[in-house]
Amino acid sequence: MELSAYRFMWIVAMFDLPMDTREARREYTRFRQHLLKDGFTRLQYSVYIRHCASYENAQVHIGRVQAAVPPDGEVRIITVTDKQFGEMRTFWGKMRKAAPAAPKQLEFF
Repeated sequence: MELSAYRFMWIVAMFDLPMDTREARREYTRFRQHLLKDGFTRLQYSVYIRHCASYENAQVHIGRVQAAVPPDGEVRIITVTDKQFGEMRTFWGKMRKAAPAAPKQLEFF
């Protein structure tokens, strides 16, 4: 199979979880840890990403996120191809420093 930037997918999970009670903070932490354990990386606050080998593989991880959503939480998921993700632009204000470079992805042949 030929490697294609249109076949590889990125999952972007964006969430808004309450933090007003001790229990809500626990749920927030549990959800974040679930994302990290499932291979997601923080892109920015409340936005996590995960690289997947295919659309089908992305659906598995989306199902895992859906199962872990706290009762009072709201999570939005979008998927984009590797090619689309590569077109992302990042802008910084004059006072901000550029974020460190993302780690290179491993490729197995």
